[in-house]
Amino acid sequence: MKNYMLVFILVMSLMSIANGETKTKIKVGVILDTETPIGKMSRSCISMALHDFYQEHDSYTTRIVPHFRNSKQDNVEAASAAIDLLKNKQVVAILGPITSSQADFVIDIGNKSSVPIISPATSPSLSPNDTPYFIRPSHDSSSQLKPIAELIKHFGWREVVFIYEDGEYGRGLTPYISDAMVNVDARVMYRTVIHHSASDDWILKKLYKMKTMQTRVFIVHALPDLATRFFKKVNEAGMMEEGYAWIITEVLTSRLHSLDRSDIDLMQGVLGVKSRIPRTKELIEFEKRWKRNQNPEGEMTELDMFGYWWYDTVSALAIALEKVPSDTIINTTNFKRKQNSTTDLEAIGTSEMGPRLLPLIRNIKHNGLSGDFHLIDGQLQPSVYEIVNIIGKGEKHIGYWTPTNGIIKKLHQINGTKNDLGTIIWPGDTPFSPKGWEMPTSNHSKLRVGVPAKSGFVQFIDADIDPKTKQVISVTGFCVDVFDAVIGALPYAVKIEFIPFVTPDGMRAAGTYNDLLLNLSNGKYDAVAGDITILADRAEYVDFTLPYTEAGFSMIVPIKVDDRKSAWIFMKPLETNLWITIGAFFIYTGLVVWVVEHRVNKEFRGPPRQQVGMIFWFSFSTLVFAHREKLISNLSRFVVIVWVFVVLVLTSSYTASLTSILTVQKLQPAYTDINKIMINGESVGYQDGTFVHDKLITMGFHERQLKNYSTFEQYDEALAQGSQKGGVSAIMDEIPYIRVFLAKYCTKYTMTGPIYKTAGFGFAFQRGSPLVADVSRAVLQVTEEQMRNISNQWFGEPTSCDQQKEASVTSDRLTLESFKGLFIIAGLSSTSALLLFLFRFSYEVKDMLASQGSLSEKLSSIMKTFDVYKDSESKPTSPDTSPYHDDAGFFSSDEGSSTTEPGTPVHETIQVVDSNIEANVHDNVTSTSR
Repeated sequence: MKNYMLVFILVMSLMSIANGETKTKIKVGVILDTETPIGKMSRSCISMALHDFYQEHDSYTTRIVPHFRNSKQDNVEAASAAIDLLKNKQVVAILGPITSSQADFVIDIGNKSSVPIISPATSPSLSPNDTPYFIRPSHDSSSQLKPIAELIKHFGWREVVFIYEDGEYGRGLTPYISDAMVNVDARVMYRTVIHHSASDDWILKKLYKMKTMQTRVFIVHALPDLATRFFKKVNEAGMMEEGYAWIITEVLTSRLHSLDRSDIDLMQGVLGVKSRIPRTKELIEFEKRWKRNQNPEGEMTELDMFGYWWYDTVSALAIALEKVPSDTIINTTNFKRKQNSTTDLEAIGTSEMGPRLLPLIRNIKHNGLSGDFHLIDGQLQPSVYEIVNIIGKGEKHIGYWTPTNGIIKKLHQINGTKNDLGTIIWPGDTPFSPKGWEMPTSNHSKLRVGVPAKSGFVQFIDADIDPKTKQVISVTGFCVDVFDAVIGALPYAVKIEFIPFVTPDGMRAAGTYNDLLLNLSNGKYDAVAGDITILADRAEYVDFTLPYTEAGFSMIVPIKVDDRKSAWIFMKPLETNLWITIGAFFIYTGLVVWVVEHRVNKEFRGPPRQQVGMIFWFSFSTLVFAHREKLISNLSRFVVIVWVFVVLVLTSSYTASLTSILTVQKLQPAYTDINKIMINGESVGYQDGTFVHDKLITMGFHERQLKNYSTFEQYDEALAQGSQKGGVSAIMDEIPYIRVFLAKYCTKYTMTGPIYKTAGFGFAFQRGSPLVADVSRAVLQVTEEQMRNISNQWFGEPTSCDQQKEASVTSDRLTLESFKGLFIIAGLSSTSALLLFLFRFSYEVKDMLASQGSLSEKLSSIMKTFDVYKDSESKPTSPDTSPYHDDAGFFSSDEGSSTTEPGTPVHETIQVVDSNIEANVHDNVTSTSR
């Protein structure tokens, strides 16, 4: 019996050995910081993953055999461990290390030896695209910036301070955070880097510096060891109170459970983001088994997302290895080594298995403990982030972020609303979200507001300074009252201190408005209030609020003396060019009608003096009464019809304009066009220190033509003198000043010309100041509710004179441009009739044009033919040579030049002329035949 038992055991052992020989063992290296909690957790998860996977996939022909190495939290040790695994164990892949700084060394070694390095290092500076043998089964830390940026946008914050740990892990995120903030209309105001070995005093010093800043939103990117020390000092500096907002990044958020309770208490009210791991049945069962496997006597560690990712990574690697053909695994020598190598790196050689395994593991997808585990080009694809709030003993879920829906309270929520997060308890144990900005607790606890120093125009702003103590007694004016009202309309209290922009002696302005704004951008002031115009070039170095006054600048000119008593007032309705054009068309129209009617109409015949008079008389007679001359030709009738219409329009317009001039008192400007003043070389005034000077230079004015003034009284004096007496012809200034000036000098001056657009007066702040948005909203509120009362207080109620000036005055004379179309029609009709007549007449005299006579003879014959009277019902007759006959031609003379005697009957005269014409024609024909 015993022999049978021995045989059975031997057979079963042989069968077991035979079955085991069908499983190919594949060596895989693992580099972890096994002395740290996260290293211990990772090793445990990798071991459990191998056991669970091959227990479930017993039919697989490959088996991963792990070879663990301890990196001892040192970059060189990690690199040494990698060389040892590749050289002595000839592993086909390496799992780890976890930290980015260690992974940076090992990845380079893997690339040279063609061995995949599978590391969850999160630094964006380590990219699978740049190093193909690097595979990251975790999220790139830059991907978490999208949910963080959405949080910034959700709460309306405009500025953040970025605090990061020195090293590959911290520095890797720095280039990406600014771009993420810009996408949500925010920016990183300040960056602070903290070395892991930094002292507590050094950290506290940095915190006090940040406390003096305006920004109250902080993003912390540090590992748990440094983060716990940092937040301890944050509490000591009094920066974990109401009004502050703190956001921590993914790695720290995912490791909160590993922190002590005292460390958690220091972070109450902090927000954090981390990758969402679905709570599935398999995950819960794994957590239970993992806890049972923990050594009760050893240090207790907690699972986090890196443990789940390690578990899924091992499964993905096992699947990929099984896809490699078995004959390739058996027949391939793992490493090709170099002969006579002089270094350990050269002695390693290059892996033959690595290039075959790499494409299988770089792009793989399976459903694991962490959910959808999907690698594309060696990078784990992010999906959903969870947003948590640290409250009490740990974290409280308040919402999610998804690539498609952004921030949402519930995962299956389709459309987000304003309240897309759960209730948040902020630092200071308050439910009210911080504004993100507060007055700094530095030497100046008040808002330093610079104001211009002006010697005139005190209605807008006036600073009273004690000449002895150089202290500001008061700052008053329209702009100051508006600023006070705006600050009072803010939802929080802001103390302000007005600082005039004056020289050290306090006697005069320290520069122009541009100089004042440059001092603002350099940090001398926190804001500038006054009559500051919003301009594009100024907005490059300061931020402006919305404007609180009307925009633009225009021209003030004197009002001309009423010229209704002038002897030449009747000429005023039409401009000179229009008068000349009308006269030319009168002559041209009369000439055309005479040419067309001369041969067929007895009214248009006679001595030369009479015919010239007829040309002028006929067209001018249409102005006042119907002409007595009867028109015979349809061409002339067509010309006259059009001309009568033109005359009707001209006379109606002239009458209306003249009536308006004679009956209505006009406030006519002395000038209506700034360009005429410039061309004439006359002078123009402007307000001292404003941008208008530069605008006038841009228009083309020479410096000698420009004069600056500081009071309304100087405006009045300069305009009254005029350019010829040392004054100016016009004043260019902004609309608000013009309104006030004209209210005082209503009867003497007026605003004219175009209004050149600007954005109006606005308040200026330093670039990036979060006060700009709140002050702009307050400006709208004050403009709607209080602006009228403030304006009336400083400028008085609008008067009838002010209302009369509401519209800019322009010239009311009729111009040629207004009737250009009318003259084109008249010119075309007259010219067309003339050309048609000349064409028909040329056809009649074509024989004369073709004759062999000289040019003078031809012209003489043609003119005589044109002068022949042509009855509409008979053949043409010769011109009557009698100087006294009513039908005498234009070319007959007043002296006796007839070939017949006086008193000869008309029919005999015609016969003589006809026989002469026949004789001439016969001579021409004979000479031609010869």
